[in-house]
Amino acid sequence: MSSPVRKIVFEQYGGPEVVKLVTAELPAPGKHEVQVKILYAGLGGSDIQMRNGTYPMQKAAPLTPGYVFVGRVYSTGKGVKNFNKGDLVCSLSKYDAQAERANFPETYLIPLPQGFHDLQQAVPLILDWTTAYGMVYRTAQIKKGMRVFIHGLSGAVGAALFKLCQLEGAEIYGTASQSNHAELIAQGAHPFVYTDKNWMKAMQDIGGAHVVFDALGFESYDESWEILAKGKDGGGHLIGYGGNLKLLNGEKAESQNWSNAKLLAKGLVPFCPWKSSFFYIDRDQKTFQPELQKLFQLSMEGKIHVPIKKVWELEEVPEAHRTWAQSKGNGSHVVHISDEVPF
Repeated sequence: MSSPVRKIVFEQYGGPEVVKLVTAELPAPGKHEVQVKILYAGLGGSDIQMRNGTYPMQKAAPLTPGYVFVGRVYSTGKGVKNFNKGDLVCSLSKYDAQAERANFPETYLIPLPQGFHDLQQAVPLILDWTTAYGMVYRTAQIKKGMRVFIHGLSGAVGAALFKLCQLEGAEIYGTASQSNHAELIAQGAHPFVYTDKNWMKAMQDIGGAHVVFDALGFESYDESWEILAKGKDGGGHLIGYGGNLKLLNGEKAESQNWSNAKLLAKGLVPFCPWKSSFFYIDRDQKTFQPELQKLFQLSMEGKIHVPIKKVWELEEVPEAHRTWAQSKGNGSHVVHISDEVPF
């Protein structure tokens, strides 16, 4: 039996004006589906790109965004074996999380660990922090004493990269808005302003970075390549992800295909001492759930704390899209969907 729910919809591709809060009928969950009452959802660069229609292999509009969520099982369809009404679950859903309730395949639901009570903290771990974790421990293999440069130290993934690299004993450099520098310095980073390019000479003067994490994309890759460690400190690694420079400037993002090709081509030059990689996270990767569980454990042990830049209400999501490029502060955006009440 269907029931009405409020949800965000991108009616078509375009600017913030296409973001609408609507009421629509939600059908009962189908076979092997679970209907979830969503408590918190994520909001980030992937949502902005989907609104523009430039996210790789995305659904066609109209669509409901929401790449990740935490919620409680509301009802189950036929054949569901592992979840019961009231179970606390999370998921990298890719779509549909910015809604009061939605139906999801059972296979992509993950139980929250017993004792994990801060649900706002859980939301960024599912995407922002698993992305950072994979880059730090698998792609870059960060070690103590490495010089690491992170574009967007105050961003959702950048903040996670900062903390995870710092846990491994790396020296952290990077770019961030001037307004965030004092806080970043207090946390042990060496921040620069991206636009004045002073960071390039400063990094070259100290021998370059062993690893550069670049979320900005095409225009930035050449500059990041120039600050990789040379000589006896050679073998630097440039790792791209996101491609968000135009979004941060309030412009429409473009397809990442050419940008990624440019990045990967840099590391294919014969006898080149440096490497280049593009990183992405996917819920079907065999590493996804084990790495998320490790992050839950680090959080519960107090070894990491997720900075939350802003918590939006569901009805404020259109405003979040209008102001996303100008948002201040450090960390991830979270959308509060529903309160924890018995049902």
